[in-house]
Amino acid sequence: MIARAKPLSALARFAAECGAPHRFVQFGGHVAGATPAALEVEGLAQGVELGARVCLGEEPFGEIVRIDRGRALVAPYRLHARVPIGAALMTGEGDIIRPGMDWLGRALDAFGLPIDGGPPPQAGFTPVRLDASAPPALERPPLGEKLETGVRVIDIFTPLCFGQRIGVFAGSGVGKSTLLAMLARADSFDAVVVGLIGERGREVREMLEGPLAAARQKTVTIVATGDESALLRRRAAFMALSAAEWLRDQGMRVLLIMDSITRFAHALREIDIAAGAPAVARGYPPSVFSELPRLLERIGAGVSGAGSITGVISVLVDGDDHNDPIADTVRGVLDGHIVLERAIADQGRYPAVDILKSLSRLSNKVWSRDQTAFVRMLRAHAARFEDTRDLRAINGFKPGADAELDAAVALTPRLYAALAQSPEDGPQNDAFAFMAATLGFPTPK
Repeated sequence: MIARAKPLSALARFAAECGAPHRFVQFGGHVAGATPAALEVEGLAQGVELGARVCLGEEPFGEIVRIDRGRALVAPYRLHARVPIGAALMTGEGDIIRPGMDWLGRALDAFGLPIDGGPPPQAGFTPVRLDASAPPALERPPLGEKLETGVRVIDIFTPLCFGQRIGVFAGSGVGKSTLLAMLARADSFDAVVVGLIGERGREVREMLEGPLAAARQKTVTIVATGDESALLRRRAAFMALSAAEWLRDQGMRVLLIMDSITRFAHALREIDIAAGAPAVARGYPPSVFSELPRLLERIGAGVSGAGSITGVISVLVDGDDHNDPIADTVRGVLDGHIVLERAIADQGRYPAVDILKSLSRLSNKVWSRDQTAFVRMLRAHAARFEDTRDLRAINGFKPGADAELDAAVALTPRLYAALAQSPEDGPQNDAFAFMAATLGFPTPK
């Protein structure tokens, strides 16, 4: 028996005859209940989908986070939204932005509106979806050549390629934001996109007028501070990524800095728990661990002929626990990790990078044979130095008894001093030549 096709509704036939998509019709409902995190809207469950935008009058109000029989749960964009029972909410247009070159040099909120006091940026011609998919795996070209960041400890111990994704793992107050700002000044990139997700409001201006000032004209900054709603913090992350994708598709080499992916995960947790999702790992619902790879996989080289997005993603390690579920998930998705340690920062050495715990999975693609041997030698001396720290603290080290330990004790403090670098020092052009000359070795070729 051949099943008959379901006849089109009058609305669908009208949409087809007009040549317009079916979603041009708005659906509506009225507020039937409220909680501190969401509103229950009756009559909005038919014809809508999860994540659809909802408007109050002409203004965007929130997004649908749960759909039940006869009603939908709507999370508002603004905290403490005052909406009376019975107020009408309507579906809005799809979540599409129109970035353009006019965005460079601007600081924008999660809706693309200026927060820097300037006029609204001119919209581009190409619409970009915030929930776009990553390019197909086999259509992506291999990663590009090595890039010079100008930060000595990174260029030597965790080298990057164009299109790579690397994480900066650190607790609060260890110098994470300063290191990210130093990377933003690299001359290797055509454009920089900075997503400040859940940052303190005070730090936003300090970063824009301080470390990011030198690269401000080629930088797009998307901001959602910590006092804004979870929806806006999540949206700002996708906004920054979509802007970077548009710049990449123009053939540009883009640096995407996201600070931090942990606060993005916190926003996802708030939204999903408000929608009734169960918590499975330290309060995080399962959907958080599927949403993180979906976001991060969009970073990288574009299809053949396009530019690339090099992603530097900061991970705020809660309680300095590097096995936190978010840190562990993100570490498995990225192409390397840079670990900042509080003990190193307490010694006054910045960037506080632990060279023994940090690595780049693409280092063998960019190191020469001599550079590989040089870095391995430095790591071996540093490892021996750290392993014997307690022994030396109790005066158990006797010079001359172990030649390798003698070399490590003589070399490692000089290595640590040479790796120290502040934003005022400026970028280092040839990190290997500088380090070899400082330590008294021939420059590795």
